[in-house]
Amino acid sequence: QVQLVESGGGLVQAGGSLRLGCAASVRTNSYYVMGWFRQAPGKGREFVAVISWSGQNTDYADSVKGRFTVSRDNAKNTAYLQMTSLTPEDTAVYYCAAGLSWATMRRGTADYWGQGTRVTVSS
Repeated sequence: QVQLVESGGGLVQAGGSLRLGCAASVRTNSYYVMGWFRQAPGKGREFVAVISWSGQNTDYADSVKGRFTVSRDNAKNTAYLQMTSLTPEDTAVYYCAAGLSWATMRRGTADYWGQGTRVTVSS
């Protein structure tokens, strides 16, 4: 069983930056692909970013490419999502996820989910 706890959400002005963290309760670097998703008010959950277990491979949704950076520190069992140039359209609850498959993670399926952290971007 893997428990994921997100942190770092909050209120930020448009154009600002935030860094989200996702701490895992167990060592994840040996197996798990880590992903970030978000759910805006009144909308479904959408893929944001994914990173391989080694950290060498990443992928992003088109809407965040060039603004968001996903990373991980396996020594700390933690994944990160650095968000810059934020806009009100980035307002959502952000979730991290862990899974064994890059492909299924990319499609929105994961073995474990965090509880989410809220990000609000004011205009």
